[in-house]
Amino acid sequence: MANRLIDLYRGMQRWPAGNWLFSRAICFKAPYFATIAPRITLLEPGRCEATIRHRRKVTNHIGTVHAIALCNLAELVAGVMTDASLPASMRWIPRGMTVEYLKKANGTMHAVATPDVPLVESAEGYDLPVGVVVRDRAGEVVFRARIAMWVSPKPVRA
Repeated sequence: MANRLIDLYRGMQRWPAGNWLFSRAICFKAPYFATIAPRITLLEPGRCEATIRHRRKVTNHIGTVHAIALCNLAELVAGVMTDASLPASMRWIPRGMTVEYLKKANGTMHAVATPDVPLVESAEGYDLPVGVVVRDRAGEVVFRARIAMWVSPKPVRA
């Protein structure tokens, strides 16, 4: 079964600025993510990757990428990955997030989200833990998050 988000992403990959356009479309749908100006670089079932550049708008008082920008990046990749991986009959919402700040975040940040368990179609709701790892340009892990997603069937409309 095809997923509309995956189809949109793959369709935009044919264009020279496809990643940029797709990322802008995501931020149009969820405007708060535009505050970090993300660039989604890979999307496939069970995996989403994105980057943010180190610029003034995501910098804290000590000159590093601030904690909330990293949290926003984590929630973005986890949500897009979940949405792209579920069948059309299912929906999701984040329930909580635990984070670890492992070292100062300098430079471009690269986030990868993957589910901890397989995503399945179900008649019942279930918890889906999603792991997110954020690395700096040198490939060192600077931030880790575990996002608890609640996945449930969409209501049947009469």
